[in-house]
Amino acid sequence: MKRFLALCFLSFAVLLVITGCTPNINSNNDANIVVASKDFTEQDILGELLAQQIEATTNLKVARRPRLGGSFVCHNAINAGIIDAYIEYTGTALTAILKQKPVNGFKEVYGIVKQTYAQQFNLEVMPSLGFENTFAMIIRGADAKQNNIQTISEATQYTPQWRGGFGYEFLEREDGFPGLAKTYDLRFTKPPQIMDLGLIYRALIQKQVDMVAGNSTDGQISRLGLVVLEDDKNYFPPYETVPIVRQETLKKYPQLREAIASLAGKISADEMRQLNYLVEGELREIKDVVQEFRKSKGLK
Repeated sequence: MKRFLALCFLSFAVLLVITGCTPNINSNNDANIVVASKDFTEQDILGELLAQQIEATTNLKVARRPRLGGSFVCHNAINAGIIDAYIEYTGTALTAILKQKPVNGFKEVYGIVKQTYAQQFNLEVMPSLGFENTFAMIIRGADAKQNNIQTISEATQYTPQWRGGFGYEFLEREDGFPGLAKTYDLRFTKPPQIMDLGLIYRALIQKQVDMVAGNSTDGQISRLGLVVLEDDKNYFPPYETVPIVRQETLKKYPQLREAIASLAGKISADEMRQLNYLVEGELREIKDVVQEFRKSKGLK
């Protein structure tokens, strides 16, 4: 029943996007470009970074559409021409969108995604922003210390007595829980709970669950004393952050390509973690955090 409800919610979200009725959208009828982001803090930051850089280096006006939804919602929206750009992760594009088997190797994954997105969707995969945000299997620091757990393989000794809490996409994706469970023979005391990504760390700290699937650049990991388990069997593919842009939009506004390309290689994983922390831990405004970061990098 939970999985059915999640599927219904996802279908409804896609419908809202396609009909242009999605909530939490800042409308701007004068905008030339529409930049969207997925529904978590890092994406809010990256979407704002993309928007600010475009506005600072071109004469184009940008409409922001934060928290649009997950990967499938954003992909459907850009395919429908409702948005012009958003930030994706190469491993997600490969497995969740293209439905291909996970592949190891940054260049290999990027090459497959870039070529296939251009051929199938008329979408341009721009150069990486400089870091990857991989799935991270996370447990409480106290549990890791007490049981001397550092890897996913070591954790499997204890997971039959643990509860798992994961987002809907992670439970369904080719590179998500089904493959992970098979690779590591990962079992829990009962089927993993479907959780909102914004609630997984609270649930972990409050001991409602014992292992969650987060993101490796989440700012709350170190702040809450959590531990990221090593993927010792190299299950997860690379997840480089790459801007996805409609080719039609790039042809219409040639200056857009240079503006976006100027962000290539500008963010490290540590820097992204810090940006996430400033927003989630210190409750700073995303706009201000992005402005300060751009200034520190000498970006126009």
